[in-house]
Amino acid sequence: MTTLLLKDADVLVTMDAARREIPGGGVFMRDGVIEQLGPTGELPATADKVISLAGCVALPGLVNTHHHMYQSLTRAVPGAQDAELFAWLRRLYPIWGGLTPEMIRVSTLTAMAELILSGCTTSSDHLYIYPNGCRLDDSIEAARQIGMRFHAARGAMSVGESQGGLPPDRLVEREGDILRDTRRLIETWHNASRHSMLRIAVAPCSPFSVSRELMRESAELARSYGVSMHTHLAENDNDVAYSREQFGMTPAEYAESLGWVGHDVWHAHCVKLDTAGIQLFAHTGTGVAHCPCSNMRLASGIAPIPAMREAGLPVGLGVDGCASNDAAHLLGEARQAMLLARVGFGPAAMSARQALELATLGGARVLGRDDIGALAPGMSGDVVAFPTDSVELAGAGVHDAVASLVFCTPQRVRHSIINGRHIVADGEFLPLDLAPLVADHNRLARLLINSAH
Repeated sequence: MTTLLLKDADVLVTMDAARREIPGGGVFMRDGVIEQLGPTGELPATADKVISLAGCVALPGLVNTHHHMYQSLTRAVPGAQDAELFAWLRRLYPIWGGLTPEMIRVSTLTAMAELILSGCTTSSDHLYIYPNGCRLDDSIEAARQIGMRFHAARGAMSVGESQGGLPPDRLVEREGDILRDTRRLIETWHNASRHSMLRIAVAPCSPFSVSRELMRESAELARSYGVSMHTHLAENDNDVAYSREQFGMTPAEYAESLGWVGHDVWHAHCVKLDTAGIQLFAHTGTGVAHCPCSNMRLASGIAPIPAMREAGLPVGLGVDGCASNDAAHLLGEARQAMLLARVGFGPAAMSARQALELATLGGARVLGRDDIGALAPGMSGDVVAFPTDSVELAGAGVHDAVASLVFCTPQRVRHSIINGRHIVADGEFLPLDLAPLVADHNRLARLLINSAH
């Protein structure tokens, strides 16, 4: 058994039931699970490893509920820089058709490193395109190498252009193959236990790329194994128009008709979720992954997050893919969530602490986790610490060090602990050397774009 003591944080933000913020706080954990926390003087004085968090604000590791990590290979692609969702996808689908297993692995490592350095300790990833022998296992193996808590979503596309869908026919899969591989992944990788580092989700891509039958059968499969379900929904006006034209329903009505509501379901975006849809999701406990940067980048609109929160439905944050953000800075995403809510609904629509709550407790609830998102005895040992002496926070800590994390947004964590393991130490990323990773990633990004010409 190994113990870890984190001590002397300027402020320890617990996100516990009382929302305590503890000056001079610390955390004592054993075998990756929190055993005690409080003022440092009240904790054990020794441990197998002791880390000083002096000069830092410490808080629960942030939770990312929606991503497409392979898209880090196609940031800022010309022709997709100034497009709405459907045109953006049509530009990028042919490029993504050149993905290889190596590209999936390297892009996942890159995306996870970026997330971790921004304070994220748990991430989902929605991989829905599998050309050239790519498998979700390629992402999973990268997550295991880097040490990130991971919800791997087995995405899928089955309705191509010839059948009225959006993706090219060559990029869709047969539905029987999709279901078989999804079953294999769950049986091979899914760990439902508390403090699990890896879970599998069932995740057909979107209403405009999969059939009703696949949606229904995917829901039946997921529930037979007790795993979560994820898809895109109501992302923009064209998305809503497609649902009305093809199915004669709003996106929320369509989801309900297929069994895609409930505590085990979360939908990405929901920018255009109407009042009836919000009430449906609140009543059923259906979650939403809010992706403010992507929604702005693609001009999709302003999601009604204050109304969702007031209704009580689970809302977390997602950075979305790096081709539509084009960053993956989760603390920055919290800032944008706060600012965009204020643009849409007034200066009191979201506070800095409410934005942090979306990034921690909100994300945990969306992913169906009761072991992350807060610091308390029995919770997973995921803690991040941001420096208060960085130039970005100069002066802010004098007034409100916690709120300054969102208003000022420091660029990098000083420390990141995931499952009790030190992943970032004094700003250094420990699992691997980033310089050769970035060089490898850039080589593959160049190869991918060249292969599309």
